Amino acid sequence: MSTNTAKSKLRRRDAFFEQLPLIGMLAPFLIFFCLFTIIPIFSSIYLSFTSYDMLSTPKFIGIGNYERMFVFDDVFGIVVKNTLVFAIIAGPIGFLLAFVLAWFVNEFSPAVRTVLSFMFYTPSLVGGGLFIWQVLFSGDAYGYLNSMLLSVGLITEPITWLKTPQYLMPIVIIVQLWQSMGVSFLANISGLQNVSRDMYEAGAIDGIRNRWQELRYITLPSMSTMLLFSAVMQIQSSFSVSAIAVTLAGYPSKSNAVDTIVSLMQDMATVRYELGYASAIAVVLFIMMVTTRLLVGKILSTVEK
Repeated sequence: MSTNTAKSKLRRRDAFFEQLPLIGMLAPFLIFFCLFTIIPIFSSIYLSFTSYDMLSTPKFIGIGNYERMFVFDDVFGIVVKNTLVFAIIAGPIGFLLAFVLAWFVNEFSPAVRTVLSFMFYTPSLVGGGLFIWQVLFSGDAYGYLNSMLLSVGLITEPITWLKTPQYLMPIVIIVQLWQSMGVSFLANISGLQNVSRDMYEAGAIDGIRNRWQELRYITLPSMSTMLLFSAVMQIQSSFSVSAIAVTLAGYPSKSNAVDTIVSLMQDMATVRYELGYASAIAVVLFIMMVTTRLLVGKILSTVEK
């Protein structure tokens, strides 16, 4: 019995030493993951129950920040509505557009596919690309859109596109789709390239007769991982659309038309220094994103079946 125990301990020790190189490779990632993900999440949860302005020690106030958020802060209700509109409209549309474009581009030769892929991905790389949209929607007669509409007689005076609430939401959604679709597009192209041609040939033998059946029974199930990644990236970008909205419309925008949870959180943290309240907003945003991520994963798993 003691001999068997000794051999078992020896095997466990040998297995541990065999795993040391792997542990060594994972250690830097785990350290950075804890430092920049796990610790900030738990710090935000703790600070969300405090009153903290960076100058004094955090003071525990219980659910005061959450009570203020859901009961007394009218702006929070507006930014939640705006954020959900972005997520519900820009997220799915961006996801579908990225997949359809990738499916279309994948049919071309490698050279043409490379050029088209670069064209579709470029907006994600151009940090100053929003300047183009500012000029396009400029509120004077020199703005490209106003100039064109005035020249053909569709309007008699310039429209202040970026100061009129009814136009702001559609404009920001369009710009968001333009700038955020690149990563999802590349993910889908990669997924399509990894689908083996042998699977399509086998499918033809099994009775698949058209492209729609190929898409339903072969393509989508084979690239489920990339589809999930693409969906998550689109959701993340739609929830964090703040930079585009602030650049185009400023903060606060006219009638808070395109203000989001992120822009409110940044204002509370970096302008008003109400870090406790900003942390509470961050916790709510985190819960919304995780819930949406799980929901999207459930939907995609259903589609695969």
